[in-house]
Amino acid sequence: MARKRIEEPEKDNSERWLLTYSDLITLLMIFFVVMYSMSKVDAEKFQSIAESLSVALGGGTRVEIGASPSGPSLIETYPTNKPQEGKAPEDGEGNGDGTGADMENMTIETIKQKLDKFAADNGIETKLVSSIEERGLVISIQDTLLFESGAAVITPKAREILDKINNVLASAPNYIKVEGHTDNLPINTNRFPSNWELSVLRATNVVHIMQEIIPAEQLSATGYGEYRPLTSNDTEAGRARNRRVDLVILRSKYDLTEPGQSLEADPTSGTSALR
Repeated sequence: MARKRIEEPEKDNSERWLLTYSDLITLLMIFFVVMYSMSKVDAEKFQSIAESLSVALGGGTRVEIGASPSGPSLIETYPTNKPQEGKAPEDGEGNGDGTGADMENMTIETIKQKLDKFAADNGIETKLVSSIEERGLVISIQDTLLFESGAAVITPKAREILDKINNVLASAPNYIKVEGHTDNLPINTNRFPSNWELSVLRATNVVHIMQEIIPAEQLSATGYGEYRPLTSNDTEAGRARNRRVDLVILRSKYDLTEPGQSLEADPTSGTSALR
């Protein structure tokens, strides 16, 4: 006679969905924790990186972290060519559409034209030469217009030339670098042990005159000695070209590379572009 099979009672699986639900909730919690940690941007580091990239790439804007983390955007951009305090903006300035850079280029050309005309009118166009470079406007003045041979004292005639240049540059709020250069003929006197000292003092003496009209904080003096020649020193004509003082009116995009310019400075008080 066959044995009757005893059937086991069926288990209740009505709450198995709770396991899936708890796994889902755990994964969601981990996801939101990761997203939250990624959203905590170091504002200071982000600002520094953004400013550095803007300058390196030649951009006309700087990036600012939004004041409120709940705002509509993480960053906002604004033009760096804002006018200095007390100076009214020109037409088309600071509208963020590239007009500032166009105005800067136009004014560089205007300054160059004025100085070229002054040089031509006074018959010194071969000794006072201006050129537009990537870094800005470079005004090269041969040493014979400014100094006696082997000396750093500015002559009375040189003061007239520098005063004219000062009047043309006075309206530009940009940084101006004054660079002294010599030829490769050695000098060794009690006052100038080498061409380094001669080039530095010549640049410094030019700065002293320029700061009578132009604010001192816009000026700097550098001496390169014989090591940044324009041409070969093998001929007298070449050495004459290399003995010079260069006035470099820097484009406003280089403001942040100058010492003392903090990346976190108030953007409303930044140095404006050439006008």
